[in-house]
Formats: sequence, structure tokens, C-alpha cells
Amino acid sequence: MSAAGALVAPHALLPGGWSRNVLLAWNDAGVLTRVAADAAALAGTAVAGGPVVPGMPNLHSHAFQRAFAGLTEYRAEQQDSFWSWRTLMYRFAARLAPQQMEAIASWLYAEMLEGGYTSVCEFQYVHHQPDGRPYADDATLSLAMLRAAQRTGIGLTLLPVLYQASGFGGTPPGDGQRRFIRSTDSMLRLLAALKPACDAQNARLGLAPHSLRAVPPDSLRDALAGLDAIDATAPIHIHIAEQTKEVDDCLAWSGQRPVAWLLDHAPVDSRWCLVHATHMDATEYRDGATSGAVAGLCPSTEANLGDGIFDFGAWHRRGGAWGVGSDSHVCVNAAEELLLLEYGQRLATRQRNIGARDGQPQVATALTLAAVAGGAQASGRAIGGLAVGQQADFVVLDHQHVALQGLGAPDMLAAHVFASHRGSAIDAVWVAGRQRVAAGRHPDRAALISAFATARADLLKD
Repeated sequence: MSAAGALVAPHALLPGGWSRNVLLAWNDAGVLTRVAADAAALAGTAVAGGPVVPGMPNLHSHAFQRAFAGLTEYRAEQQDSFWSWRTLMYRFAARLAPQQMEAIASWLYAEMLEGGYTSVCEFQYVHHQPDGRPYADDATLSLAMLRAAQRTGIGLTLLPVLYQASGFGGTPPGDGQRRFIRSTDSMLRLLAALKPACDAQNARLGLAPHSLRAVPPDSLRDALAGLDAIDATAPIHIHIAEQTKEVDDCLAWSGQRPVAWLLDHAPVDSRWCLVHATHMDATEYRDGATSGAVAGLCPSTEANLGDGIFDFGAWHRRGGAWGVGSDSHVCVNAAEELLLLEYGQRLATRQRNIGARDGQPQVATALTLAAVAGGAQASGRAIGGLAVGQQADFVVLDHQHVALQGLGAPDMLAAHVFASHRGSAIDAVWVAGRQRVAAGRHPDRAALISAFATARADLLKD
């Protein structure tokens, strides 16, 4: 349980923009009870050492993939792609033991906190033993994620993944997918078993139908109905339209593109997060944005895998919500994802300052506010910024950092995103009113690194 507390921020980024001398006060549950600008100084109240910005939700994570980030950067085929990378990922996933999964996730979650993320949506699809048999406790690997989040202090939305087929039309799964496979009934039993543990930890539980190619239509329908019986407000995340091959295969199977098919056959609304959604036509951008769903953008992974570039302008013009995630964790830094998002759009459009908005010309400010709001929606948790009723999740920037010295608050955030090493200008990170990072470092850093390194070394042994 968090201790009630308060902090005065000389500059704080509130949902409506920057304010000065902001008093932030929270209760024992870590929920903000007062956010007051131009507040008089209160004796004994701590003062932030720099600008305070809302903590960033990370809306898409495959934690175990952090352990092989950087190990697939060599040519394995004449033309490498997502699909050749996936084959290597399957080989790695086949060797994971529960203790290794927990060690990898624990260090990753500490990295996320140090990188400005205060919560994570874990898209958890490794469920079973290497031979495909369930563990004695069927929730073993999901519980490992909960323990990793609890140890490090990051907020969690746990999204067990429904995975049943290797391609559209119910193509049987391959050997590399046997640890992922669950029947719909098995998934619903898992969700029911996990809910008490999530509730006890103040974590949110949702569901992730992996993709349209991995979940046949009948299974998707039944899983959504079963989820509603457990929690009719639970978040729903799905990989969709990440690769052009996926679009082509969906057209061959159904006569529709993936996002169009989903919108026509599922009750897509504000509970949904469409992860990647990279390859949409104009109608899909329009209908997807107006559905209320969040676009889950993962710029560093999408670049690493050669996915393509999301049309940010088309989504924004329709008022679409969006957030950012680190996905395969080739990069674990919230500001870096915003930078890559903006730079990808600049390269695609040959223009600058794409993320600026009417009334908010500062790109870093506009992107931060939008990504926090969209990430909170996708998380299904009250983590939408510095406002009463939201969780006290925030990041304090280091005003003495060389890139930030002498600047006003909006320019400090811009320098953090576009002119620093992006992690180097973070001083402190708070989650639910508890400080989790001080002087840029998580307190358990050394032990977590050691356990991560041991787990990875074991996985890489011949």
C-alpha cells in the first residue's frame, strides 16, 4: 500500500498544459486527491527538483523478448523480414523456464521505470511447458509476470493471449507455437483463476486475442463473451495489420482487409487496442479511429522488424486515440518511442513537427499528453495524467542536466525527447505515490541485472 503524500512541482504538465507551482497530493492508495496550480508553499512539503510530467503507460510488451534483443541483427535469409525474425523468436521461446521468464521481466520492468514508463500492458503468450503440456499450476508464467511487476513497482495490465492457429482459416499450429496454444475454455478458466491475484495487486486483467490469423472467428466470439462474463469492462488487445503479408492473407481468406474485417465482425470500441495497425486503407483509418479504439504504436519495434510506417495524420484527423509500447524491447525508453514516432512521420511526409496540435505547438508536450491518455485507455486503469482521481504516476526531469539547463519547462521536455540521451535526463519516477527511481536508477538495479544476465546466459548455452 502506498503512503499518503504530497509534492510541489515548480512546473508540471497537467492534462490542459503546463502549470507553475503545482501541488500534487495523494492518499494511501496512491490516488491523486489534489492537483492545484499556483499553490502556496506548504511547510514540510517536498519540492520536485525539476519539471514533473505524467508517467507514460507502455501499452505493448512481450517481456521475454528483451533477452534476445540485439541477437537477431544478422542476415539469415536472402531477404530477412518479420517472418524470418519470428522463426528465431520461436526457438528462443521454446527454452524459457519460469524462473528465467521472471528474471527477464523483472529487469525489463526496472528498465522501463528508469526509462519513464510507469505501467505496462503485458501481452503474455507463453503459457505452457516446452513440450506444450500445461504446468501443474496452469497460471505459472502469468504469475511470474505479476511477481516481476510487484517486485519492481511498475503498474501492470496483464493480457493473457489466446492463440489457436498458425494462419487464417484455422491452419493448424506449428511446433514453434505449442507453448502458446489454448482452447477458448482453457483461456477463460485461466482468466478466472488470475483475477483474484490481479485484484489483490491492483493490476488489471484483460484478454489478448493474438491476431486474426491465430484466433478463428468462432473462438474470438466465444472468448469475448466469456471475458464479458468475468469483467465487461476489461481491456482487449489484438495484433492487427502489422505486415503486408497479413493483409494479403486476410484478403485471400475473407475478401476483406484485417481492420475492416474486425470492425465488421467484433464489437470494437474504447476497450480495444489495435496493436500496430500499420497497413490500413483510408476507410480503415476513418472507421478505426471513430470506433474509439486505441492504436498501439511501437515505433522502435516496427522499425526493427521492417513493418512500415503508420499514417499518424490520417488517424489524428479522425480524432483517433493512440499510445506507445516497446513490444520486442529493442528500445526501452518512453521518450525514444516518441522521438521515433515523430521522426518516422517526418521521413514519410518530408515535413517537420508533425505531432504538434492546434493550441499545443510544442511537439514533445503534445505527443506526451496524447500518448499518456491513449495508453491509460488501453491499460484500463486510472493512469491518465496529473489529475484528481488518477494514480500518482509521474516522472521528475533533471533540470541540471546539460541538455535542460537554463530552459523553460516546455523546452526542457523537448530537450529530453529530442536533445538528450532520453534516459539521462530522468531524475525520479513515482508510481502510485511511491518513488521507484531515484537519481535515474532503480534501487534493485544490480541484483536485477545479475539475475537477468544469468538467465540469458543459460538460454544461450548450446
